[in-house]
Amino acid sequence: MSDTNRPPTEIPKTPTPPGGLIEPRLIEHEMSESYLNYALSVIHSRALPDVRDGLKPSQRRILVAMNVLKLRPNAKYRKCANIAGVTSGEYHPHGESVIYPTLVRMAQRFSLRYPLLDGQGNFGSIDGDPPAAMRYTEARMAGPAMEMMADLDKETVDYQPNYDERLLEPVVLTSRFPNLLCNGSDGIAVGMATSLPPHNLHEIAKAIRAVLHSAQTTLAELCQIVKGPDFPTGGIIMGRSGMLRAYTSGRGRVIVRAKHHVEDVRTKEQLVFTEIPYQVRKTTIIEKIVELVRENRVTGIADLRDESDRDGIRLVVELKKNEDPQVIVNQLFQYTPLQTTYSIINLAIANGRPKTLTLRGLIDAYIEHRRTVIRRRTQFLLRKSEERKHIVEGLRIAIGEIDEVIKIVRGAPDTETAKHGLISRFSLSLAQAQAIVDMRLGRLTGLEREKLEKEFQALVLEIEDLEDILNRDERVVAIILEDIDEIEQRFGDERRTEISVEEVDGGFDIEELITEEMMVVTFSRSGYVKRVGLDEYRAQGRGGRGVRGSVTREGDVLRSIFVANTHDYILCFSNTGRVYWLKVYQLPEGSRTSQGRAMRNLLPIEGEEEIHTVLRVRSFDDEGSVFFATRKGTVKKTRLEAFSRPRSGGIWAIQLDEDDRLVGVGLAKPGDTILLATATGKAIRFDESAARAMGRQAHGVRGIKLVGDDKVVGMFVAADPEDTVFTACEHGHGKRTPLEDYPIRNRGGQGVINIRTEGRNGRVVGFDLAGDGDEVLFITESGMIVRSSMAGIRPMGRSTQGVRLINLKSEDKLVGAEIIQAEDLEIPEDEVADGPKALASVSSVGGIVDGTREPEVSVGDGMEEMASEDEPEDEPEDEPEDKGEE
Repeated sequence: MSDTNRPPTEIPKTPTPPGGLIEPRLIEHEMSESYLNYALSVIHSRALPDVRDGLKPSQRRILVAMNVLKLRPNAKYRKCANIAGVTSGEYHPHGESVIYPTLVRMAQRFSLRYPLLDGQGNFGSIDGDPPAAMRYTEARMAGPAMEMMADLDKETVDYQPNYDERLLEPVVLTSRFPNLLCNGSDGIAVGMATSLPPHNLHEIAKAIRAVLHSAQTTLAELCQIVKGPDFPTGGIIMGRSGMLRAYTSGRGRVIVRAKHHVEDVRTKEQLVFTEIPYQVRKTTIIEKIVELVRENRVTGIADLRDESDRDGIRLVVELKKNEDPQVIVNQLFQYTPLQTTYSIINLAIANGRPKTLTLRGLIDAYIEHRRTVIRRRTQFLLRKSEERKHIVEGLRIAIGEIDEVIKIVRGAPDTETAKHGLISRFSLSLAQAQAIVDMRLGRLTGLEREKLEKEFQALVLEIEDLEDILNRDERVVAIILEDIDEIEQRFGDERRTEISVEEVDGGFDIEELITEEMMVVTFSRSGYVKRVGLDEYRAQGRGGRGVRGSVTREGDVLRSIFVANTHDYILCFSNTGRVYWLKVYQLPEGSRTSQGRAMRNLLPIEGEEEIHTVLRVRSFDDEGSVFFATRKGTVKKTRLEAFSRPRSGGIWAIQLDEDDRLVGVGLAKPGDTILLATATGKAIRFDESAARAMGRQAHGVRGIKLVGDDKVVGMFVAADPEDTVFTACEHGHGKRTPLEDYPIRNRGGQGVINIRTEGRNGRVVGFDLAGDGDEVLFITESGMIVRSSMAGIRPMGRSTQGVRLINLKSEDKLVGAEIIQAEDLEIPEDEVADGPKALASVSSVGGIVDGTREPEVSVGDGMEEMASEDEPEDEPEDEPEDKGEE
């Protein structure tokens, strides 16, 4: 680029044109300086309050103008147009359209905690209705405003010229009333904003007294006195953490909720909101609720009415029948301004500069301002008293020498000569001589002379008192205390805003929006899960214990079914030893005949990992333990509380060897017993206390000693000695045995014979607790599924070989038997199909088999007992193998 094309670094000077001087400037420099000047003007002259009186310039000038107009609380109301005109013409040059909204807000009881003006007429409403025009409304100062102006004529504050330098206006008001602390302030400046909340006068007065009594009062002690903001519209502040941050750092936020209660109206309930958050329009709330209902985001609302009147707010939300009021109100808090976040920014002008202040800083600023005002007032009164004392001393001299005084005055040709004659004769000052010349003859009577003497003595005492105030700070403190006591007595009232100990973060835990209800949770062998409303199961007709049609996916059966609350946890244990968390409400909701959703779509499981067991947990505070059993005979007990911190990616519940897999998980409490069964027909029962509690990372200890290629096929926790143990073998035979037939032995032994597996029975494929009211689902190798009631299988001794449970084709085998414990469903007795009648629900890969076609498999009707044999003695317990724990 050539030199001629380079942009100039500075603009060349041009000759002065006719008519004036033009100074060339770079635009970026001019913009920077001009904008900085504008920003400073906004900060100091418009947007931010002074920390001493809590007023912005516009508010202060309105009060000064009303004071000039003598619009005191006992005066007649004056048109706001007149007030705005005087303010604009004498003090505030920004126009009446700016002054009138400020004046209106100072009179609104829903905007200021302690209104500074007493308005008459339409000053707007909390609904957002605008005020009437200024030619219709009237106002005068309220009590707190008069206290803001107290002693203004005693040189207590500095004055400055008004905008056209015709008059003087106060730089700040004396503010006997702690306005900034009690009324707060809001404003947006350039690059900064302020949002000081209002407080209760009783609490502020108590905090001021605490600081005055002890300069060592800590911020923590002040936070105990000042409970929190006290908004003019009431409401409920949720928790104290946000306000404590604001009090200690100058910045924070609080969550404010509307106050409500529930009313019963005939067969329905309705929510009634009587207080709403600060600076929220009621019409905005109504519009938002209508929008939510129209968009079906909140479905439980039947009607919405605004029944507010001059007695207060009453917003009624009528609910549909059987709706949970708590769920609806939480939804309204979440999606409408019935809950808002109020940001606290304690920014004010202090010593001429914007400063963020703590609660202690705000109180100290008020106290320091009052000290200054009282000292300046005292100095003013002292000067006036000394001046009057000086005059009275001259009058006393004149009365004592009255004849000579009369002679001097009578002989003087004019007043000036008389004054100089008195000054020369009695050594008086010019002021004293003037007072003697101006004295009336009536002051020469004996009574007037006595009054003059009394006045002199009173002035001496007054001067001593005023000097004492200036010399002793405790006197100043006493005056401040006396003032604040009087202010509190006159204007103090009860707190309007409640403080709740409940902490919320502005959002909602999703559980607060979920109705607590009982659900039937089903988990299938193929890993499909769902939840169904309990009422749907209770409403069905005959045909089994409420599980017919629960799983429709071909070749699949239920592994577990139980009743749980929507807020309960579901612990999902995989075959690799990991555990995942779900809430019941997170499970897909379906009908009795729907398939549900695969666990793989709900949890981050990969590869060959599968969910083996699901456990319902209401509270992790229970004194229970999670008991694990693996295929290789290892068991482990871990406290339930170890799983109380859910993690999205799951955690290890038990460490397994590479060739080992989890086969059973159960919840055990003290006094329960644990049963393990192996594929070759062995079983062991031991007390849960035989295994000590271990950490999540531990491998566990030996539960049963295995021989050869034997493996554990089942584990359960037994609590009721009246229970029975169900065992099923691969060739379709099995039995039920009373739990008491299994002796409690030491952990780690070979156990006792559970069922003979040689010959016709084959290896064990199913082992679980079962009662008469339960059902069993048999699963065959060819994919057949047979459902039957436990009531058709009578209990028999442990030493028996069992009975035929189902008839299988010669090439088919039983690969599993799942017990469905349906007592939680609370189905009426007339809905239960007993015994062999339950075979009306037999399914296969081909679908449902009814009475028109003979099923390929059937329940064995031979209930004869097989020959029993003596069982061998249990081998002694081996040393447990603890492969390391957390």
